[in-house]
Amino acid sequence: MKNYLRAFSVAGSLLAASLAHTPVQAAELHVLISGGFSAAYEALGKEFTQATGNTLVTEHGPSMGTTPQAIPNRLARNEPADVVIMVGYALDDLVKKGQVGADTRVELADSRIGMVVRQGQPKPDIATTDGLKKTLLAASSIAYSDSASGVYIEKEMFKKLGIEDQVKGKAHRVQRVPVASQVAEGKYEVGFQQVAELLPVPGVTFVGTVPDAVQSVTRFAGGVPSASKHPKEAAALLAFLSSRQAQDTVKKTGLDPITRP
Repeated sequence: MKNYLRAFSVAGSLLAASLAHTPVQAAELHVLISGGFSAAYEALGKEFTQATGNTLVTEHGPSMGTTPQAIPNRLARNEPADVVIMVGYALDDLVKKGQVGADTRVELADSRIGMVVRQGQPKPDIATTDGLKKTLLAASSIAYSDSASGVYIEKEMFKKLGIEDQVKGKAHRVQRVPVASQVAEGKYEVGFQQVAELLPVPGVTFVGTVPDAVQSVTRFAGGVPSASKHPKEAAALLAFLSSRQAQDTVKKTGLDPITRP
């Protein structure tokens, strides 16, 4: 498997090889993916399908949590899956359980937490921890996701800012749907999620990233489930998503590509 991945690590090699020799019988790959890498995946997935003839059947869900849509819960129900793309440490849990092959794990990108307000509202200054703290104390309501960024905000960021007790009654975890969509509808004044999940949502203004002193960088990774029916094609998809050729697209969606030798 490792040799197979290395064979496709040179930028453009997957597409060039695939265009030269399209498979006689294309594979239908089932992909389970969490929000942070979704925008990059949607763009790059089109290139992959055009080049290889393989098709992608995609289901979205958080990397963790109790909702039926959460990727670990989908796997527990034996939903078909050839590729999983999710928060790295959540993927590691699946590897430990034997649900994803350890030698198939591929690191894809890093994601930072950002903040949005409803379109038309003033952009508060959150460039410093003091500015972020004042913004949160002044906000009538705060929203954050039910995935990795939200867990961090709820369990750690509020504590680091020293405002855990002050925001307890107005900070809310949003399940299943993008946080920015709820801010756009006016349900919450400010919203936090990984930048790549905020940028595609209409009706909001992106304010900026959380200051480095209280930032949490989430690494997204992918792997091939042990029950995959198309492990070679699945590995090829992950190799392409992590290739140098994919990095410009990854950056445009608000993610930081993984630097490789």
